[in-house]
Amino acid sequence: MARKSVESILKLAPVVPVLVIEDVADALPLARALVTGGLQVLEITLRTDKALDCIRAIMGEVEGAVVGAGTILTGDQLAQVEKLDCAFAVSPGATPALLDAAADSAVPLLPGAATASEAMLLLEHGYRFQKFFPAEPAGGVSYLSALASPLPQIRFCPTGGITPGNASAYLALPNVVTIGGSWMAPRKLLMAKDWLSIEVLSREAAQLKR
Repeated sequence: MARKSVESILKLAPVVPVLVIEDVADALPLARALVTGGLQVLEITLRTDKALDCIRAIMGEVEGAVVGAGTILTGDQLAQVEKLDCAFAVSPGATPALLDAAADSAVPLLPGAATASEAMLLLEHGYRFQKFFPAEPAGGVSYLSALASPLPQIRFCPTGGITPGNASAYLALPNVVTIGGSWMAPRKLLMAKDWLSIEVLSREAAQLKR
């Protein structure tokens, strides 16, 4: 199939839900609630042993979902999600081995950076779109704003510590293309299987202005 670029995927919605799914039975109703609410780009993190099964289920059953894999740390993991035909992959940082693997992979990678030097290194490898992680601990809105002038070529997806309270401040930055967050699918609502509340929170997130 023809793959979308990272840029076109990140521009689909103002927020990318970053999801940790422990029970495969939750994958479909969770994804449907998010997509119905207007957040069609989903990052399923590889932080549980059920993550690949969840990705497979959502890709096969949830119409409109653009499914990516997060917390990609190794070339082997990238190869696994490529076999699943994931739309994109996200890493919290970048290593030479991972970047080498990504160069030979069909899956678009959104690699992570937390400093100017890391961002410059990724730019040297051709990555104009990067994850800024962990956003709040790494300096937040003020730090990311300071990178805009010396590194105008880069657009970031900040993730880590972003909430409804600070989301708009990030989205207002000229070098932010979208943000990543988990507040629309908190563990409490997942445990309660409260899909309606997740849909409502997703709808509110989808209305954020960029």
